[in-house]
Amino acid sequence: MAAQALAQPAGQLAVIDLTGPLRVDVSYGELGSMVDALARYLLTRIQPGDRVGVLLSQSPWCVAAHLAVWKVGAISVPLFKLFKRDALASRAGDAGLQFVFTDTEGSDLLGDLAEAVLVDQVGLAGGEVAFAETLPDTPAVLIYTSGTTGSPKGALHGHWVLTGHLPGVAISHDHLGQPGDCLWTPADWAWIGGLFDVAMPGLALGVPVVAARLDKFTPEACADVIARGDVRNVFFPPTALRMLKAAGQGLDGLRSVASGGEPLGAEMLAWGKRRLGVSINEFYGQTECNMVASSCGADYAPRPGCIGKAVPGHTVAVLDDAGQATAGEGDVAVRRGSPSMMLKYWNRPDETAAKFRGDWLITGDRGIWEGEYLRFVGREDDVITSSGYRIGPAEIEDCLMTHPAVATVGVVGKPDPLRTEIVKAYVVLKPAAQVTAKELQDHVKTHLAQYSYPREISFVEALPMTVTGKVIRKELKARAAAEMLL
Repeated sequence: MAAQALAQPAGQLAVIDLTGPLRVDVSYGELGSMVDALARYLLTRIQPGDRVGVLLSQSPWCVAAHLAVWKVGAISVPLFKLFKRDALASRAGDAGLQFVFTDTEGSDLLGDLAEAVLVDQVGLAGGEVAFAETLPDTPAVLIYTSGTTGSPKGALHGHWVLTGHLPGVAISHDHLGQPGDCLWTPADWAWIGGLFDVAMPGLALGVPVVAARLDKFTPEACADVIARGDVRNVFFPPTALRMLKAAGQGLDGLRSVASGGEPLGAEMLAWGKRRLGVSINEFYGQTECNMVASSCGADYAPRPGCIGKAVPGHTVAVLDDAGQATAGEGDVAVRRGSPSMMLKYWNRPDETAAKFRGDWLITGDRGIWEGEYLRFVGREDDVITSSGYRIGPAEIEDCLMTHPAVATVGVVGKPDPLRTEIVKAYVVLKPAAQVTAKELQDHVKTHLAQYSYPREISFVEALPMTVTGKVIRKELKARAAAEMLL
């Protein structure tokens, strides 16, 4: 995998570093020297298969650290700088980290949890390090899930994981690799979306990757990065797009915008076309098996509520309760052998077994085919059962997001003795916006089925979110259930 990401000519631009006051361009040759410096150090400390943490924000050293670990046949473990002590401790302990590549800031965060090795203090002098002998399924990276549906689990991936991402990444950016393309995401490279949807695919495809640290995402800071880095291709998490839309922020010069994590809805897609000048390409996957479906505005029109078509190299199906393909609603599944599929959950054999049904990895999401398009209904445990109807929360959230007063929203099922559950919406309004619950209910009744409108709406200051910007519906469901006891 390291060889794949470093295969371009030595003089070609690899990383545009905007982490400091001045722009610094890093070539593939310079990046390779950084990789070899860390690899030489690793060879004095570890054996193939050992786990090494990487606690670094977007930077050339971040990609160099992962590439060095893979080059010597060890396993890298991405860690996030916004983690608090307990989150770092759980991952470091579960992975059995030998030590952590980091910087001064990361060393302070680690404290006594693990040995900190400062990447910029490892000497660059020395020769080139040979690539360790690895196979496609040799373990390479252990990425922890964000915990939207339970405690974070470590998904162990082999060296073929980068190959598995390349078709979907290219498609989601309308055939990434066109002259002048330059790739960036505000998502941290500690997550599969930042590391394998942007950083590593960009390097492998010869597309310059921008490294920029945003301690807090703002539309103004986003626009500044895009201008200074000559960015033409962006992966935006849905939350970032909503913030841009709420601020009325346009972005000049973009050729493609991709988004994944949760459906955007018709209003957001229309805004993207109108304000950004591009078709936002939604893609689908998860830490366990990523980039398996995608839209591609250059090839076919997006369909609101759908997450595109299956990506070449991946077989995606919708299965009924008996594990058979169905034309109706069912479990979204991916056939074993997908090159972006995890090898297993780390130290969790029972949960690994439960993730599979025969030859299929069960994503935990519900979907339905509309021709070749896959429509996302919702997480299996998020689908609301009300008066005999099965209601996906994403469609209601999308509808509420079209109201001009709404900044963001989370929809869950609330226990109800008569209807089993009712639809409950937690709404964050835009600054100075005023609207009543009835007005929002009428808005949904006008646009969606009569039975699916939120019978209760609570206005809140903020929603519980994962560090990757997804609404934690399980916390909202717990809040809704607790309301029954009041």
